[in-house]
Amino acid sequence: MSNSASQPSAAAAPPRTLAQWLAHLERLHPQTIALGLERVVRVKQALALELDCPVITVGGTNGKGSCCAMLEAVLLNAGYRVGCYTSPHLLRYNERVRVAGRQADDDALCRAFERVERARGDVLLTYFEFGTLAALLVFEDAGVEAAILEVGLGGRLDAVNVLDADCALVTSIDLDHQEYLGDTREKIGFEKAGIFRPQRPAVCADAEPPATLVGHARAIGAGLLVADRDFGHVAAAAQWRYWGPRGKRYGLPHPALRGAYQLANAAACIAVLDSLHERLPVTAQDIRGGLLQADIPGRFQVLPGLPQAILDVAHNPQAARALAANLAAMPESARTIAVYSALRDKDIAGVAAAVKERITHWHVASGEGPRGATAPELAAALSSAGVKAPVEQHADVATAWRAACKAAAKNDKIIAFGSFLTVAAVMRERERKA
Repeated sequence: MSNSASQPSAAAAPPRTLAQWLAHLERLHPQTIALGLERVVRVKQALALELDCPVITVGGTNGKGSCCAMLEAVLLNAGYRVGCYTSPHLLRYNERVRVAGRQADDDALCRAFERVERARGDVLLTYFEFGTLAALLVFEDAGVEAAILEVGLGGRLDAVNVLDADCALVTSIDLDHQEYLGDTREKIGFEKAGIFRPQRPAVCADAEPPATLVGHARAIGAGLLVADRDFGHVAAAAQWRYWGPRGKRYGLPHPALRGAYQLANAAACIAVLDSLHERLPVTAQDIRGGLLQADIPGRFQVLPGLPQAILDVAHNPQAARALAANLAAMPESARTIAVYSALRDKDIAGVAAAVKERITHWHVASGEGPRGATAPELAAALSSAGVKAPVEQHADVATAWRAACKAAAKNDKIIAFGSFLTVAAVMRERERKA
């Protein structure tokens, strides 16, 4: 027998854990954001990846997560096996990928990551591109009957746009991510319209869409439905009604997701479902149940107990205006105490200006990572926005949250907002205390 035959074979490397895969994804591409479809298309082709089901792609400046949650809940109520891909996550990466209403487990994600890694060859994928392809593989393996895909940034060059949407929804168009999408609503609207497809339905929940969005839909022959023109809603105290191309729906319950603006989101979701009624029929009861059951953390999320505490991921002026309107609609509190942290590249002064009349005391906190604004930077931006209320500075969100809770009386209100990272930090602090 040869010596080589008697030697033990080298042990195979143990499979990567989810944490190890995510660390690999973070290191793979030199840029966090690198818009473009060429890389993801090449790897998708290598994977021979296709979903054999209707695909709903959801873009927009604000409201994407809420619309994904409502669409998912309605379709789950109708009995469909739904795949839903959203971003970013708050506490666990698994939040991004759901099948049949449940977060994908670590094993399913790791298997998908391994397949993407083998298929990509020398293609350097960004964290989001790698994760998007993996999510689609999870959906393919699970045999989903409908896929809901949330755009990460923009639309035209976003990784989810690698699939052709059977119906595309743009929720709202406002200024955000200007360094990537442009500094006007017209430029941003064109980028978001890139998820529309020829001869397929498209829905815009913004009642005043930029001409670029409408023009692109017309140029490619997409069947565009615009809020307040082709569909809409009429609100009442206890119920509301929808109207659209397929008629009216009466006696609809207000969504479980808080905020008057959620009616506009809900109406857009019904317009999407009406557009796909031949392939994904749903009943009126499915819609009612879905509206009442849709849930998404961090969107004006009111926590139990006193003092009343609210978490909101609002991070741009449009979202901050919606936050201010929600606060105004609530019963008056003795004080409204803000815990605020934000990314340096956001319009911090614009956010503060939108909500400042509703805040009586601010606790600002330095953010995480190189993009996080420092507490002194936040305080300076608040001052430039004309904030007159007292501002206290803290080293991190957890410290700011503890200070706000200590200062708040039972009849006060605490609102933590400014980014997904801000809300996640508060959630972790609450878990730690619990």
